[in-house]
Amino acid sequence: MEDQKETELSVTGVWIVGAVPEQEVRDLLSARVQDPAPTTVHCDVPEELAWWRSKAQSSLFTPSTSFPGEWSADEDAFRLSAFFDACHDGSDHAEELRDAVMDRFPPEVEEGLFVATARKAGPFSALAYALGPDATLRLPGRFGDFLLDAEQVRTRLPAVEETLVLTGTPRRDAIVRIHAWMTGLGDDPDHDADELLDGPLRVLRHAASSGHGAAGQVRWY
Repeated sequence: MEDQKETELSVTGVWIVGAVPEQEVRDLLSARVQDPAPTTVHCDVPEELAWWRSKAQSSLFTPSTSFPGEWSADEDAFRLSAFFDACHDGSDHAEELRDAVMDRFPPEVEEGLFVATARKAGPFSALAYALGPDATLRLPGRFGDFLLDAEQVRTRLPAVEETLVLTGTPRRDAIVRIHAWMTGLGDDPDHDADELLDGPLRVLRHAASSGHGAAGQVRWY
């Protein structure tokens, strides 16, 4: 995936979070249990998480001297990006499930649907870098990918609120780090960092209040 992002200038990272009708979530989860497939993971998660924790308070980017307001990525930024990519399940089974879930998302970006896109960068990866490892692990699923029924949405919502409701200096710092990721590894200086923090929570709150399930998925196009 890293080679692909370097060679294909038009590649776009996408993170989608959407509400899904409860019965349809149950049907999808039931089908997944009946037809299980191993998760494809190509990384040493404990080792890389320990490394990430050791870097969590550090900036992995250097302010650009040529383009004020933009950043250049340090070697550790590429390592963290590769870790996120390596933990992504790209198996046929996982992609088929993502496609099936996407067909059930609301058609418009409103209360029940959040979509973030970025040129040459993954929006969820930018958010994870901004939040740090421990906060990221409080989010549902595996690095942006999840499928929850209505009860699971209600159960997980408090942790998501604790993680994403940022104010004052923590929010300003998170926005700076999102911007650094989007310009240092991507080509998206105008990315809406506020919406990257607020949008997923808006969808999960809507799902909880309306009795829906919810899903998130990381994709590359």
